Amino acid sequence: MSMNDRDDVRLDVEMEEVEKLSGIYNDKDLVEQEFYPTYGAFNDGSDMPKPEWVEVNQQSDSVFFNDGKRRIDFVLAYEDEDMKEYEKRYHFQRKKMKREHYEASLIKMGLELEAARSVVEEKLVFVKVHTPWDVLCTYAEVMHLQMPIQINDLKSRTSTFNCFTKIFSPSEDIIHPETEYFTAPFEKDRINHFLIEDQETFFNPSTRSRIANYILSRANYEMTDKVRKFGINKLLDTGVYKAAFPLHDCRFNVKSEDLKCPNERYLLYREWAHPRSFYKLQPLDLIRKYYGEKVGIYFAWLGFYTKMLVVAAFFGLCCFIYGYKTRDTNTWSIEVCDPEVGGRIIMCPQCDRECTYWKLNSTCESTKKLSIFDHYGTLVFAVLMSIWVTIFLEFWKRHQAELNYEWDTAEFLEQEELPRPEYEAKCKYEKINPVTKEKELVPHRTCEKCLRVSCGVGTVLFWIVLIVASVVGIIVYRLSVFFVFAAKMQHDLKELEPLKEYLTPQMATSVTASIISFIIIMILNMVYEKVAIMITDFELPRTQTDYENSLTLKMFLFQFVNYYSSCFYIAFFKGKIVGYPKSPVYWLGKYRNEECDPSGCLVELTTQLTIVMGGKAIWNNIQEVLLPWIKNIIGRYKAGKPAERQIPRWEQDYELQSLGKLGLFYEYLEMVIQFGFVTLFVASFPLAPLLALLNNLFEIRVDAWKLTTQYRRVVPEKAQDIGAWQPILQGIAILAVVTNAMIIAFTSDMIPRLVYYWSLSVEPYTDQYSPTNPDNMNNTMKGYINSTLSVFNISDFSDRSKPNKLPMWFNNETDTTCRYRDFRYPPGHPHEYMLSIYYWHVIAAKLAFIIVVEHIVYFTKFLLEYLIPDVPATVKEQIKRESYLTQKKLHETNLKLVRKRVGSMANKLIKDNEIPFELITPK
Repeated sequence: MSMNDRDDVRLDVEMEEVEKLSGIYNDKDLVEQEFYPTYGAFNDGSDMPKPEWVEVNQQSDSVFFNDGKRRIDFVLAYEDEDMKEYEKRYHFQRKKMKREHYEASLIKMGLELEAARSVVEEKLVFVKVHTPWDVLCTYAEVMHLQMPIQINDLKSRTSTFNCFTKIFSPSEDIIHPETEYFTAPFEKDRINHFLIEDQETFFNPSTRSRIANYILSRANYEMTDKVRKFGINKLLDTGVYKAAFPLHDCRFNVKSEDLKCPNERYLLYREWAHPRSFYKLQPLDLIRKYYGEKVGIYFAWLGFYTKMLVVAAFFGLCCFIYGYKTRDTNTWSIEVCDPEVGGRIIMCPQCDRECTYWKLNSTCESTKKLSIFDHYGTLVFAVLMSIWVTIFLEFWKRHQAELNYEWDTAEFLEQEELPRPEYEAKCKYEKINPVTKEKELVPHRTCEKCLRVSCGVGTVLFWIVLIVASVVGIIVYRLSVFFVFAAKMQHDLKELEPLKEYLTPQMATSVTASIISFIIIMILNMVYEKVAIMITDFELPRTQTDYENSLTLKMFLFQFVNYYSSCFYIAFFKGKIVGYPKSPVYWLGKYRNEECDPSGCLVELTTQLTIVMGGKAIWNNIQEVLLPWIKNIIGRYKAGKPAERQIPRWEQDYELQSLGKLGLFYEYLEMVIQFGFVTLFVASFPLAPLLALLNNLFEIRVDAWKLTTQYRRVVPEKAQDIGAWQPILQGIAILAVVTNAMIIAFTSDMIPRLVYYWSLSVEPYTDQYSPTNPDNMNNTMKGYINSTLSVFNISDFSDRSKPNKLPMWFNNETDTTCRYRDFRYPPGHPHEYMLSIYYWHVIAAKLAFIIVVEHIVYFTKFLLEYLIPDVPATVKEQIKRESYLTQKKLHETNLKLVRKRVGSMANKLIKDNEIPFELITPK
């Protein structure tokens, strides 16, 4: 036999093996879904295939069927209706019928089921699901799973920091490095080209669970009036099943005795989730392997964000230390605290009737506190943070590109993502696909889709208006209680004289309003969360990615207004339109518009940020740690433990909490809101990055601990990136440049100080605002406090605003004027109490500052985005290498086989007719 004949025989044998492997699950079946059973396919209940019932063995940590060979890929749990009370059985018979037909559908689709009763609660039944090799191969092709074809032969370039990072990396003796492969989309027809060393390990447990979940989500349980009802999610929602989950491979704190068990959960707990591993880097490859790409990329992003916060926290801490060291040495702070300067300046009352005159040096401590945050170093830090956020986002794109390649998600396209079962169940209208030009089913027509989206947009706008209304309510609270604090605190704090310097009416109003605002934020969050989910369900997005993106946008818009509205009010509106003592501005004709703290609104903004940011972190950690832990303890206490038998693996996991349909959505939302606090208002609170860093170091381990110990194993999902959160982060980064520039310009006193410093010796400011020493013509900050305070004649007070009581130190004969924060002409001037030319110079300087800083920072941002490539060169090389191998191994091999089969014919044609070989070979 010739070599060509031997190759032909070998090829025929291989093709027969592949056809046997395919079985009944051919492409035609997949397209037409003819092998999907329907409710009406089983005429007699006795003929329906049913799970095999077994007794629970003593192998409590086993993840296999009782035969010890077939792996458990998924577990379903339900309560046996026959074990219920007699009068309730009839009510549950329909649920039982749905479940029986659903399980029959699963068996018809090729899954193998094994049922066993609970060892704790007799009426509870667990159905274990095993996916055979044939079914795995079929659905691996349907789901476009990337499988290995060859070991990666490109050497990865070692970083110069490897020696340093190795100290913090998990031990390679405990968590072995994952072997890197070149991969390609799985195809059953070319199964021999894939690197299959062992059928049991070719599809890892995570992939097996993902395939099993795909089948469970599409198996029928009822067919009525030609309406196909299917999917495990619907059965869970209606109570047919109580739970559906993949198994953990072992207990988190004890190694499994089964030699086949890789003990990945135990390794993750020991090297990742355990408190003593807080300093170690995350084992991302093992996280991805055990929980899937979606969970892996979240922890990759969180870890990268936390590492980048180290740089921001360092600069923020330096900025804070500089302000703290210079708080007693800057000129304006010294002048306020000086008895000869601030002690002789009488300030006008800040509210009607109840407020009285006060001396400027009473705000000495609050002015020093302001100096910690409001100095020239803050300007430098705000600019550095604007550049930092750009570098963070650009380098994250590079790191994300590396993960995409390593985790085989680089070629994950939107059209490859399969529709949600809820979407498929509603499909009843035909539509021409604009890409394929073929008919496809959709759940609604164009007009109905527009109506659904419009309802969603309208609901979101309504809730945003509701938040704005709550903010207005908080403002009214501020205006009303300020008068109460101003009247009461003067008398109630006589015995606590040291506190009077710190606990001012403005500070008491700000703190209580911040606490009330935080409580309202939390209440609105809980209500709106349910509303947003209902709206998104009503819109009926096609894929899970579309669903999460739609929900993400709704939730973030709401959270953005909810969390940041009070901060925006304090930063840009409070104290900006207050008038002057003779003609103050009133809200609703009743409430006098509140002024800033005597030391400025920046301190109040810092207080608001500290309360909301700190309170949010504490509340979230309580929810994430205590609630699951307490629920699990209560569940174990109710269930009890049988003394004579061991609890099997699936029942141990059943007692854990479910992560929920949205998975890590709330974790992302929490971190993105924190990112907004760190970037949008960092000019007022340089310690925000440091607090975020400390919180995230704790957050990573808390998330790891609860995911590993308190929750059932999540269904592995594929994800290419962090989804809609990426453009949201970019939008926050762009907005942060504007907000920080405006905080420095309008909330802090930095620009008025600079204007005063550089224009001190220039007419007309020399005579009007310079110190009394005429020889002092050098640029100096001396006299700045006096320049920011306008003069008001006490006799010009209206009866509505005139104070009821006068302080003991007030002299009616000599004290005829008071001062207030503004730039207005003094009494007796031709333009009395009108805004002075100095005011307009300061406004012009503020606007010029915003424009110049924005243009410089934006130019730097766009330059960095252009210079930093999104995909590293090494990743591009590996992608090209993988594409070449895929083309060569999967496609060119078939061409060679075709050439061998027609070789003799081609040679004869070439020899007899002199036809070029290229014309008869397929391209």
